[in-house]
Amino acid sequence: MGRILAIDYGTKRTGIAVSDPLRLIAGGLETVPTKELEHWLADYFAREEVSTIVLGKPMRMDGTPSDTWRFVEPLARRLQRAWPDKEVVFHDERFTSVMAHRTMLESGIGRMARRDKALVDKISATIILQSYMEFNR
Repeated sequence: MGRILAIDYGTKRTGIAVSDPLRLIAGGLETVPTKELEHWLADYFAREEVSTIVLGKPMRMDGTPSDTWRFVEPLARRLQRAWPDKEVVFHDERFTSVMAHRTMLESGIGRMARRDKALVDKISATIILQSYMEFNR
């Protein structure tokens, strides 16, 4: 059984988190420019065994898909075609950016570092992954 990789998709940057091989711990991995995401994934999958890809599902408060969904759904289809051996699933990503900022505050990260959107994206991906892992335990 391979790792679980989570993606917090953004139109400019995409946060990525990954589990340990035993699927116990979620950790932030990288933030990549979205236009390079699929190439980055190909390189990563060549080095590491990943069996599940979790895509953050962008939702509005009323439960309907947000505007970003129109990018995430086609990405899921491309990932399934490119890597049919990997399960591609969606997990609700509501509040992850808010939770990421709160996590940064509580951990004592300075104000300038909290403005780093790439760090927020990576932490958001970690929160998506942790939530997915807890939901499926």
